[in-house]
Amino acid sequence: MSYSTFIQPKEAFENLQNPNFLFVDCSYSLADKSWGAEEYKKAHLPGALYADLHDDLSGEIITGKTSRHPLPQKEALVKFFSKLGIDKNVQVVAYDATAGFMAAARLWWLLRWAGHEKVAVLNGGKGAWQHAGYPLTADSSPAQPKEFIATFNDTMLASAAEVMASIKSGNNCLIDSRTADRYAGQNETIDPVAGHISTAISKPFNAKIGKTGVAEPSVYKEHFKDEYAKGNVVFYCGSGVTAAYNVLLAVYGGYPLPKLYAGSWSEWITDAARPIVTGA
Repeated sequence: MSYSTFIQPKEAFENLQNPNFLFVDCSYSLADKSWGAEEYKKAHLPGALYADLHDDLSGEIITGKTSRHPLPQKEALVKFFSKLGIDKNVQVVAYDATAGFMAAARLWWLLRWAGHEKVAVLNGGKGAWQHAGYPLTADSSPAQPKEFIATFNDTMLASAAEVMASIKSGNNCLIDSRTADRYAGQNETIDPVAGHISTAISKPFNAKIGKTGVAEPSVYKEHFKDEYAKGNVVFYCGSGVTAAYNVLLAVYGGYPLPKLYAGSWSEWITDAARPIVTGA
């Protein structure tokens, strides 16, 4: 059996010794870039490798042009996935330290973009795993490199130009995945400009997530029903990371893969001519 959205801790534990399963710790904190790696060193799932959001799952930041977490170059991403030991037979299980799945969802999205569908996020993260009584370790395991063969699907992406065109034509449903206050232009402490992209709807990434993880798929089917009824759904957030979480939830709810505006708000505001709005 393969998993393509979420995997429960019990299912993951039952495959802990499965040679075709690869566990990847993606723990990360925007407030402290070194926190995730240190957290991994302290305690992680046995055999898990580490993927750093900033160093491994993002590309080069070009001030004034890119987002805070631009997508990696395709060649670099293929090299990294090969280094981790991912090939077509490997089931990847990504997880975060908490139930928020921020960076784990980013790894999930990147693998799907690269054509690898056997990737799932551990529901509830490391916390749920530990709560279930399953083991953690500080021992590191060496990677077993394999050849990752990518088939990138760029139809999963929307560019800033496409978003601008959709604003003018009204033929897209644009969803802002940040918290409601940042969408409204309040309490903006990360980006230099506050507000949201014109016409965007607020659907915070954490609106339907509990301390123990996600609910049944039907919850997310209902959550995104009105947006998908409009068609041509595009998700964005601050830098393309938490939006991947909303994309994951939508697919988990049974919807087809929507587009991601990966540059998101932090790229959008690099051009003063792009329309922004403040207020709920």
